[in-house]
Amino acid sequence: MNLPNRLTMARILLIPFFLLIASLKYHYADYLAVFVFVLGAATDGLDGYFARRNNQVTLLGKFMDPLADKILVSTALIILVEMGRLSGWIAVVIISREFAVTGLRAVAAAEGEILSASRLGKIKTVTQIVAIVAMFVGDHLNGLFHLPIAGITMAFAVIFTVWSGFDYFNNTWKIFKKSGY
Repeated sequence: MNLPNRLTMARILLIPFFLLIASLKYHYADYLAVFVFVLGAATDGLDGYFARRNNQVTLLGKFMDPLADKILVSTALIILVEMGRLSGWIAVVIISREFAVTGLRAVAAAEGEILSASRLGKIKTVTQIVAIVAMFVGDHLNGLFHLPIAGITMAFAVIFTVWSGFDYFNNTWKIFKKSGY
């Protein structure tokens, strides 16, 4: 197994630890959970970088990398809802978009088309990661800046999530239209 795929698998293996740490009820658990989450999120950028740089893009990586991202983000959102820090509808919107785009990618792949991550999709990922971190440590950020930082960053994450979802649907519609759907 090459380095990029090992990084992706490491991200998947970090998810249960993130879940366990985030569910602990002690003062610094949030910070430790954020550390594990950010570590997992960092492997997302690194696996793609090494795969492209070393010409090690594989079918396994193309499948597992986005899946690992979706599991990590979905886990974090569900934890935040459980903690009472995030409205359930926000988690549903974000997770639903992720499933919908995954479905579109699967159908496009069956047609021989690859839907690569768009620039807007990458911005969406960054805003989601920043928003999730802010939601975990939001109370401390609010005290520093006297602004609802967690809520503002999550609003941006939802906007980019929906926007990039529409963008994927629009691009896929063009592919399907050419294929006679």
